[in-house]
Amino acid sequence: MRSINAGAAGSFRFSLLAGAAGFALLAPGAAFAQDTDNEDGPDAGETTSSNVIIVTASKRETTLQETPISVSVTSGETLENAQIRDVLDLQTVTPSLRVSQLQTASASTFIIRGFGNGDNNFGIEPSVGVFIDGVFRSRSAGALSDLPNVQRIEVLNGPQSTLFGKNASAGVISVVTREPQFTFGGAIEATYGNFNAMTLKGDITGPISDNIAFSIDGSYNRRDGYGTIVNLDEEINDRDRYSVRGQLLIEPSSDFRIRAIADYSKIDEVCCTVGNLVNGPTGPGIGAVGGQIPTDFFGREVFLNFVPENEVKNYGGSVQMDWETGPLSLTSITSYRELDNNFLTDIDFTSADIATETRAQQVETFTQELRIASDFDGPINFLLGGFYFDESIAQQSAIQNGSQIRNFFEILAGENPVAVLTGQPTLFNGLEQSFGFPQETIFNTPLLTQEVFFMNNTAWSVFGTVDFEPVEGLVLTGGFNYTDDEKDFGLSQQSFDPLAQVNFVDAFITQATALNPGLPTVTDRAGFQALPAAVQAGLLAAATDPAQNPLLGLAAFQFQPPFLNFPNSVEPGITNDDEFTYLLRASYEISPEVNVYASYSTGFKASSINLSRDSRPSNLDFLAGPGGSTFAAPDSAIINAGLAVPNLVSGSRFAGPEETEVYEIGVKGQWDGVGINIALFDQSIEGFQSFAFTGTGFALRNAGKQSVRGFEMDATVVPTDGLVLTFAMTHLDPLFDDFPGSVLGDLSGVRPAGIPSIAISTSATYTHEWDSGTALVTRIDYNHESNTPINNGLPTFGPNNFSREVNLVNGSMTLKLNNGLEVGIWGRNLLDAEYITTIFDSVAQAGSVSGYPNQPRTYGGLVRFKF
Repeated sequence: MRSINAGAAGSFRFSLLAGAAGFALLAPGAAFAQDTDNEDGPDAGETTSSNVIIVTASKRETTLQETPISVSVTSGETLENAQIRDVLDLQTVTPSLRVSQLQTASASTFIIRGFGNGDNNFGIEPSVGVFIDGVFRSRSAGALSDLPNVQRIEVLNGPQSTLFGKNASAGVISVVTREPQFTFGGAIEATYGNFNAMTLKGDITGPISDNIAFSIDGSYNRRDGYGTIVNLDEEINDRDRYSVRGQLLIEPSSDFRIRAIADYSKIDEVCCTVGNLVNGPTGPGIGAVGGQIPTDFFGREVFLNFVPENEVKNYGGSVQMDWETGPLSLTSITSYRELDNNFLTDIDFTSADIATETRAQQVETFTQELRIASDFDGPINFLLGGFYFDESIAQQSAIQNGSQIRNFFEILAGENPVAVLTGQPTLFNGLEQSFGFPQETIFNTPLLTQEVFFMNNTAWSVFGTVDFEPVEGLVLTGGFNYTDDEKDFGLSQQSFDPLAQVNFVDAFITQATALNPGLPTVTDRAGFQALPAAVQAGLLAAATDPAQNPLLGLAAFQFQPPFLNFPNSVEPGITNDDEFTYLLRASYEISPEVNVYASYSTGFKASSINLSRDSRPSNLDFLAGPGGSTFAAPDSAIINAGLAVPNLVSGSRFAGPEETEVYEIGVKGQWDGVGINIALFDQSIEGFQSFAFTGTGFALRNAGKQSVRGFEMDATVVPTDGLVLTFAMTHLDPLFDDFPGSVLGDLSGVRPAGIPSIAISTSATYTHEWDSGTALVTRIDYNHESNTPINNGLPTFGPNNFSREVNLVNGSMTLKLNNGLEVGIWGRNLLDAEYITTIFDSVAQAGSVSGYPNQPRTYGGLVRFKF
C-alpha cells in the first residue's frame, strides 16, 4: 500500500441514485437506516422505540426520522463500547467525516463530503464548524481534547448557516454533553493497554438543592509512543493529556433554567511520527554531515536531532439560559475561551541538525448567541437567532538554523564534502567575500527567520427558519442567514540570512554595468529603467542566462527572502465580507413510517488569512521581473510606493470567501426493527479555500469551483432480540470544475485527490442479558475507505502514485454486572492494517517525500463502575 496506482472512480448518476431511493421506499424489508450506531437508543431524550433517537440538529428536539437533514448520530454508549475517545476516532463510525492529524498534536483537519481545511494555519478558519454544547470552537486545536461526558455527537452534512451562526459552509460536528442531574450518580473508569496506555475517567453528578444540580468530570490519558526516535532512544507519538470540567444547572422555576460550564484541558505530547517515502538526491548530503534518514516507513522508527515538544492549553466557560413562556422559548449562550498552542519541532525530520521551527499561538474568543423559537399549535412555527463573534489571534514563530545547515547546503551546491567538513574555503566563503558579507554568516545566523503575526476577527449574523404546514404531513421550510465578517491582520518578519537579501539577476546587472565604462553603474530600479530599452533587454538576457550568470543555480537556497511587512501603504490588511444565504425545503410524511424531503441551500465562509511566512502580495499589487528582479519589475502599486524588497514575488495574503450550493433529496424510514436514511446530494463550493504545503511554506488559493455528487445511507437492523446491525456508506464523486491557479498548475477537470469514492462503517453489537440484569455486550465494527490517490501531486516533487486504502477492524466485549460494575476488553485496528495518512515535500530536501503512517494496533482492558 505504499505506492498503489488508483484510477479515477466511476461516478453514479443521480437518475440511478433516485431509482435506488425509490426502491428503498417500496421495499422496507431490504432497507437501511441512517442513525450511525444508534443501537443504544436516545441519550438526548426518552423514546418509545429502540430505533428512535432524539437529536437537536435543527436546534429543536426532534426524532432522527423527523429531522429533514442528512445527519449521523453517535450515542454516548456507542462511544464507550467502541473506545472512541476523541474526534480523531469518530471518523471510524461516521463515513462522511474524515479527520487527519499532521505535524503536531494540535494540527488536525475536519473534512465532510470531501470539503475541509485549516489544519496548520490559524488564519484559516475550518469549513467544518465544531460546536461543543452550542459553543463554536474556532480552531481544531480547541476541539482535540478527550471527549468529555458525552451524550451524543451529531455530524450534520452540508452547509448549516441557517441554524449555526459561524463557519458551517461544509458541515457541522455538534458534541452534546450530559447536563447535571438532580439524582445522585456518576461513573469511574480505568483502562490499560499495550504501549502502556492508561486512561482514567470519572464523573459525578447530583443535587445541591431542590433547584440546583452539579456535575464534575475529568479524564487523564497517557500512553507510550508507538514510534521511536532511534538515535536518541526516545519515544514519539505518545499520549499525555488531561481535562477537567464542572457544571451547574440552576432551575429557579419550571420555565427558566441556567446551565453554566467551565473547563480546562492540557496536551503535552511528543508528536508526530514522520517517515521517509522517497529519499531523493539530497539524501547523500544528509549522510555526509552525519545525519540519518528513516528507511522503514511502517517500522515507525524515525531519526531526529532532538525530541519535539507540543503543549496545548484550552480553557473557558459558557452560560446557557433557556426561558419558556407559553409557545415561545428563548435561548442565550454566552462563552469565552482561550487557547494557547506552543510547539518546537525538527522540521527536516532527520538526525542532522538542519532546521528547527518554534511557534507560540494565542487565541481569545468571545461568542454570544440569542435564539427565539415557537411551538404553536397552528401551521406556522419559526426560529430566529443572532450570533456575535469576537476573536483575536497572536503568533510568534521562528526558524532556527541548525549547526549543520551550512555544511549541508554547501554539499548540495556541489562542494567537496571533505573540504566542507574540514573547514577549507568553500563556495559560501567566496560568496561572502564577493558580496561583502562577514565570513561564516551564510546559513550561520542563529535564526533564519522570525515572525510576529496577528489577526482580529469580528463577525455577526442573523439567521432563522420558518416552517409552514399547509396540510397535515407536508412542511415547507424557508431559512436565511445574513453574515457580516471583518478581519484586520498583520505580519512582520525578519529574514536573517544574508544570501537571501541578494537578487542574483539584479546583482549581475549591477556588476556588469560597473565593469562597462560606457554605462552608468545601475544600483536600483530607477537607474535600470533609465537605460535605453535595447540595453535593458541585453542586460536582462545575459543576467537570466545560467551560462553567463552562474549565481542563478543558487537561487534554490534563497527560500526565506526578505519579507514585505504589512499593513503598508498599499496593503491595508483588512477584509470585510458579507453574504445572504438561504434554505428552501419541503418535507412530507408519506406514512407514520416514512418521511421524504428535498432541499436547496446555500452556505458561506468568510475570507481566510495566510498567517504564514509564505504570505505574499497579490499579483494585482506586485509582479516581479524575470528571475525575481526588482530592477526589471513592471510598474505596480508596491513598486511605485517604493516598498519592494529583494526577491519579492507575488502570491496571496488571503483567500476570498467560500460560497456553497447544495441540492439534496432524502428519505427516512422507521419500521419495527429496521430504520433507514438515504440522502442524495449535489454540492459545490465557489472559491473553495485550497491550502497546500510547498516544502518551505504554505500556499493559499481560491479554487474557482469544486463540486461533489454522491449519496449517504445508514441503516440499523434488529433481526432478533439483543442483536443490532448497522451499516453506513458514503459515495463521493468530486471534481475541480475550475482551478487554474493551483500551486500544481491548472487542475480544472481533475478529480481532487484524498477523497475516497466509497467509505463504509458497519458494526454488529450483541447484548446477552441474564434474568439477574447482568449483560454481556459484544461489539465488532469495520471501517473502509476505498483506494484513492493521496494528492494531485506535490509542489516540489510533482506527480506521484502514493495512495491510501483504509480497512480497520475494531472490537470490544464488556460484562456489565447488575451492581454497576463493568469489566471489558477492547481492540482498535485489530488486524494491524497499515496505510499512509498523507504525504508532503520533505523540508529543504528537494526530490524527497515524507509522510505520516497510521496508528498501529492497540488493545487493552477496562474496569468501569457506574453508580
